[in-house]
Amino acid sequence: MARQRQTQSYLRSLFSQRGVAPQHRYGQNFLVDLNIHDLIVKTADLGPDDVVLEVGPGAGAMTALMASTGAAVVAVDVDPAMAALAAEATAGMPNVRVLHADALARKNAMNPEVLDNVRAGLAVSPSRRFKLVANLPYNVATPIVSNLLVHPELSPAKIVVTIQLELAERMRAAPGTNDYGALSVLIQALAEVELVRVLPPSVFWPRPKVDSAVVAITPDPAKRAAIGDLPWFHSVVRRVFLHRRKNLRRVLHSLWRDELSKPDADALLEEIGLTGLVRAEAMNVEELLSLATRLREHLKHEPEPDEEE
Repeated sequence: MARQRQTQSYLRSLFSQRGVAPQHRYGQNFLVDLNIHDLIVKTADLGPDDVVLEVGPGAGAMTALMASTGAAVVAVDVDPAMAALAAEATAGMPNVRVLHADALARKNAMNPEVLDNVRAGLAVSPSRRFKLVANLPYNVATPIVSNLLVHPELSPAKIVVTIQLELAERMRAAPGTNDYGALSVLIQALAEVELVRVLPPSVFWPRPKVDSAVVAITPDPAKRAAIGDLPWFHSVVRRVFLHRRKNLRRVLHSLWRDELSKPDADALLEEIGLTGLVRAEAMNVEELLSLATRLREHLKHEPEPDEEE
């Protein structure tokens, strides 16, 4: 299957022949502007030393393009029809492995089978780098990016994905804005985020009802090292942002009532230059890092994990 043939008209014809259709429950919106495929692959700067995870390959057009750079590609699709089409599109390419699987084991964890396939690709050479490059299905974009960023072993060297524009704005949001939240803090604490291009609905089929964006996320090892205990930081941020508009003195006392009195909370916040009246939504990344560090020292243990924001 030639890459240039995967236009909207070609996909409509192909799907009709196979008796398949885009599945809303899988968040399927196929990227049919091949210039955007080129932009994504160029932004990802792929080559033979890269191991790429592609979640939601669809009919495999971008899979084949990425494989043509020499990169090893692990393409994962929960839809058996799409996994079959992606395998056909990359037939004869030994550097592609297509998996029919859910990339997520649950909301807060990647599928171990998927990660094992990535590890196998990385094991070929110590010079190999892991990257996430995909037209991500909207319904899994946040957990896929979050879970890989915080993974203790397999955090990607680069992430280039298409996502909803609203999610891209949340990733880049500043303190005190409506879009600012736990995801903003987590990503900005670990990486640099660039909005590469805003995408109108017309570049997809079926057309989504919202604008999308290509984003490039570049994790920074120095930032990660500065956090120290990443699971603890992640948990603290999630917890305080569940009460983002309440004053932090009350929130901290409520979350750790048996170990942190209100005077204790006031003293802790004063040590990092804040008052008990500050709200989580107004705190910048550095202040939240200081808060997590100081809490860790005071409490001497980690909290139970919560659901993500």
